[in-house]
Amino acid sequence: MKNLQCSICNIGDKLVTDLDSGEIICSACGTVIAGQIQDTRRELTENPASGLGIVSGVGPQSSLAIHDMNLSTMIGKSKGNSSGQMSKLRIWDLRTQFKDSSFRNYRSAFSLLNNLKNKLAIPDSVVERTAYNYRKIEHRGFMRNRPVASVLAACLYLTCREMGVPRTMDEIRQVSNIKKKQLARDYREMIFNLELNVPPVNHLQYLEKISSRLEFDERITRSAMTLMQKILDMGISAGKDPMGLASAVLYVISQIHGITIKQADFANAAGITEVTLRARSRDIKDKLGLI
Repeated sequence: MKNLQCSICNIGDKLVTDLDSGEIICSACGTVIAGQIQDTRRELTENPASGLGIVSGVGPQSSLAIHDMNLSTMIGKSKGNSSGQMSKLRIWDLRTQFKDSSFRNYRSAFSLLNNLKNKLAIPDSVVERTAYNYRKIEHRGFMRNRPVASVLAACLYLTCREMGVPRTMDEIRQVSNIKKKQLARDYREMIFNLELNVPPVNHLQYLEKISSRLEFDERITRSAMTLMQKILDMGISAGKDPMGLASAVLYVISQIHGITIKQADFANAAGITEVTLRARSRDIKDKLGLI
């Protein structure tokens, strides 16, 4: 970590480590240099007798994204046990941990969740919330006759919507290798049956995501956000794919500012087709009377 430096400021003496979020941040420009770093501090617990905080090592932190939440027993191997009783006890201990179908379900689901976390680069807070949602719907019997992978992906998309993380259903579908029709159906039924309130999509976050991929400067991004807010106020965004609309807004703004970028680059950055980009751009120009 000593050799790290900001890629924007090219300096390394103004880096700040935030152990709560697991990130190393440049205090000069706010750029995140590294993420998901490990917190090596020992836990501070309170002594009931003295009321003072003491440092103690209490093992790994519990997590909802682990099938047993790191609370089950672990029997180590012993070389001095000639009768083999500890070996038998260890085997039976493992068997009892997975005798329940829910535990087996959790083990399979959270293994998939860990893979999705690495592929989509989602923060630990989203992983924990997804595991919580999955446990809740499994407890209510929603999993019956439904594939684990599809329901887990639907839970992840639901969590991203709840926490304002810009991940589309198509992105989650592609990395989880699930048909879009299956994923969309499970998501709709989950919302309907569990009576959940899902916040609307934040189009500005998707716009910032595409702008970052295309490396637009702040001036272009601010102009695009102003245009996007105007579109949202007029209700033009209703029923439109957020990534397609955001890419079209950036494309129109780039034309206004005389910036030449291929339509294919916009489409690739947003994960849409060039046909969709042209259709959304034409719709924006007609509705707002632009160029």
